[in-house]
Amino acid sequence: GNISFSCLEPQVVPVTFLSSSSYLALPGTSGQDEVFISFQFRTWNKEGLLLSSKLHQASGGFLLYLSDGKVKISLHKPGKALSDITAGAGLNNGRWHSVSFSAKRNHISVIVDNDVTSSAHASIPLQIYSGDPVYFGGCPSSGNISECNTSFGGFQGCMRLISIGNKAVDMISVQQNVFGNFSDLQIDLCGIIDRCLPNYCEHGGECSQSWTSFYCNCANTGYKGATCHYPIYEQSCEAYKHRGNTSGFYNIDSDGSGPLGPFLVYCNMTDTTWTIIQHNNTNLTRVKSANRENPHTVFFKYSASLDQLQATINYAEHCEQELAYHCKKSRLLDKPDGMPLSWWIGRTNETQTYWGGSLPAVQKCACGLEGSCIDSQHYCNCDADRDEWTNDTGFLSYKEHLPVTEIVITDTNRPNSEAAYKLGPLLCRGDRTFWNSASFNTETSYLHFPTFHGELSADVSFFFKTTASSGVFLENLGIQDFIRIELYSPSEVIFSFDVGNGPSEVTVQSLTSLNDNQWHYVKAERNIKEASLQVDQLPQSSHSAPPDGHIRLQLNSQLFVGGTASRQKGFLGCIRSLQLNGMALDLEERAKITPGVEPGCPGHCSSYGNLCHNGGKCREKYSGFSCDCTFSAYAGPFCKKGKHISAYFGAGTSVTYNFQEYYTLAKNSSSHASSFYADMTLNREAITFAFRTTRTPSLLLYVSSFYKEYLSVILTRNGDLQIRYKLDSHQDPDVFSINIKSMADGQLQHMKINREEEMLFVEVNQNERMKFILSSGTEFNAIKSLTLGKILENSDVDEETMKANSQGFIGCLSSVQFNHIAPLKAALHHSSSAPIIVKGHFTESNCGTLTGADSTSSETTHSFADHSGPIDEGEPLANAIRSDSAIIGGVIAVVIFILLCITAIAIRIYKQKSIYSKNEAKGSENEDSAESALKSELSMQNTANENQKEYFF
Repeated sequence: GNISFSCLEPQVVPVTFLSSSSYLALPGTSGQDEVFISFQFRTWNKEGLLLSSKLHQASGGFLLYLSDGKVKISLHKPGKALSDITAGAGLNNGRWHSVSFSAKRNHISVIVDNDVTSSAHASIPLQIYSGDPVYFGGCPSSGNISECNTSFGGFQGCMRLISIGNKAVDMISVQQNVFGNFSDLQIDLCGIIDRCLPNYCEHGGECSQSWTSFYCNCANTGYKGATCHYPIYEQSCEAYKHRGNTSGFYNIDSDGSGPLGPFLVYCNMTDTTWTIIQHNNTNLTRVKSANRENPHTVFFKYSASLDQLQATINYAEHCEQELAYHCKKSRLLDKPDGMPLSWWIGRTNETQTYWGGSLPAVQKCACGLEGSCIDSQHYCNCDADRDEWTNDTGFLSYKEHLPVTEIVITDTNRPNSEAAYKLGPLLCRGDRTFWNSASFNTETSYLHFPTFHGELSADVSFFFKTTASSGVFLENLGIQDFIRIELYSPSEVIFSFDVGNGPSEVTVQSLTSLNDNQWHYVKAERNIKEASLQVDQLPQSSHSAPPDGHIRLQLNSQLFVGGTASRQKGFLGCIRSLQLNGMALDLEERAKITPGVEPGCPGHCSSYGNLCHNGGKCREKYSGFSCDCTFSAYAGPFCKKGKHISAYFGAGTSVTYNFQEYYTLAKNSSSHASSFYADMTLNREAITFAFRTTRTPSLLLYVSSFYKEYLSVILTRNGDLQIRYKLDSHQDPDVFSINIKSMADGQLQHMKINREEEMLFVEVNQNERMKFILSSGTEFNAIKSLTLGKILENSDVDEETMKANSQGFIGCLSSVQFNHIAPLKAALHHSSSAPIIVKGHFTESNCGTLTGADSTSSETTHSFADHSGPIDEGEPLANAIRSDSAIIGGVIAVVIFILLCITAIAIRIYKQKSIYSKNEAKGSENEDSAESALKSELSMQNTANENQKEYFF
């Protein structure tokens, strides 16, 4: 029959609105009491005018536009909005969407994508008639068409299948100027570009786009920047430590801007920084009934992928993992050098038969290397095959085999045979890249490394210090492209580059000089969107990428560090921790074989010494620095961790701290000491301490001078606190009394004393600070020593101080600090090295805490592993294996313990009552009785106050 082998589709002619000034004007259908317009559009822009027209036979007009990806209709009269309705959502996704707009009499409606659920309807207080021209996409720039002047601009995108009054518009006729008119359109082509294909947003960043550009949403990726390229987390715990962070959980990104994502670790900030990575099974696990045919196999999953773990291990100075194997008639090896009965598998997926504390490829345990196994014929304790518990425990420290991912046990199937294993977390310390550095000694010397060629993004970060006023940090050249970072002047760093469209520069200007021989941080990045530069904590400077540049860098020469290929404008100074796209460059290894460049850079304390707080001293190390907290009342990596150091003082006890400068010179001088210290003056003191006592009068603290000046803090006979300053040897001391209540009540009293020249501020138990004025002077000259307890040397002090010193101090002193000197800490922990003299009964105690227990640290530290030692007898952690009996026994023990405590407390109360009543009857101050009473009070952590008749347990 009459068959045509073709399918005639209706011709679809799209039109592209190229700019915000593009428009298409079409005549309306006159003489009808309704308006019907339909079309399809696609765009990336969230906003833009779709169509507009006047209200025929009425003033005003209507707009149909995109706002936040939704279609909205707005009808308005001059100065008054009549209606505003919305339909659809997410219509700026680059796909085709249809819109149908109709108005009949006083009713309007709009339907999006032929979906009734995406439609909107409204009634208006006027009637709309057809007849006026309809403008699509925008309006002519000439003429007064106020209905088109909007704040959101014209439409940029494509339209097709335009219909007015149910009649399709012939766009070819429009193109031939037969019908309607237009400006800046591209007819018969949809020129929309998908700028998110390919997706240049890195690390899972979400790409969105407009007509002219694309944007990356980096939320929850762990990265930042225009393309989500640069990490927001540090690469190691070492880097966090040197930002001043304390122990805690942190996300680290072990390869920086590389493909591996961040993961959570615990950073233990001690003098050595440890990174602790946990796995899913750190408990002691019991194994029975395993043989070669039916082995017990356990897999360990870590909080990071194996690739992330490998990057962390590679950058660490040292890694280890404790592996404990407890056994009873369960062997590790069948015989020396024989087939293994149990083994473990590491990151490389290779079977390992050496155990904790041993070395690879020797098939031994730690005791086998040391020759200390319980059976000298075997290389592991467990291989003795005894019917009693023993173990082979130690640390695995060969980095290439870590971490342990699997353990296989096969010898627990014989009678009375069993085993238990425990694998600790992966522990890594140090960061060999963070302090990796090189010193450039001549302007013509440089190091060279592989190039950036073919990279989509390039980021460089490093630290530098110099005294030179200019020099090139690094340079990478291509046939046309180049990248260069340089110190252009003492206060200006420039990042210059060319990616095929001409040279560009990004500059950061510092308000202070950068050639001050301090470490300064530089980060530069160039990606397809922008180039940025940051120096230290100064605001980042960035420039949008010029158009039509190379997407990927075309740099085919080597990277020159510390100089240029032309050997001009070389850098003089130190560079360390150089990273390229997350990859650390080993400056030290390359410097060893390069003339004019030396590995390592000394002088870290000049930049990081301010991280040592509370009198801590910065000590230089080859790789970095450490804070020496010996003479600080604080501990921790930065001497910031508070530690309540308390001690009990018996009768006649004396602790004297000779200030270090005086102590050292006085030993080497035969002259009168005061001649050396005429210029040593204190204009201010900051003193804190806490105490408990029931004895009065008492001497709490005494500071002496070579010039017969002194400071004494005493309790008078009635328990008042007195501060006595004598800053002029020819005048009587200033005496300040605080008689709020008796402070010899056995309670813990907290003191803060601060002097600033003649102003004295005193705070007792965190109450309101009191202010006093000194009249004896403002300078404390040539201080000699600080004494806690009894003054043993001859001292020219006033009568009240002498009375208080007659028995010194009996009780508890805690957290004593004079400026940055911590005498109790020095006496208890550094007595051999500190300039301190201790006489009498002096013991460390927890009496300085409110509850009597050790004070909780403000900083949590996690133990690396269980270092309790080997278990030679009995079953390992029997309470875990025999939990039922342990619970029953524990309950019984608690009950017995409570009964014993009640009995002991009752006896103590009875004895204390007896002692107090005897003392009251006699009215004497027998030293031994009072001392035993105070010790009893301190052990109970409170006072048995005779007047109140109250006892606290």
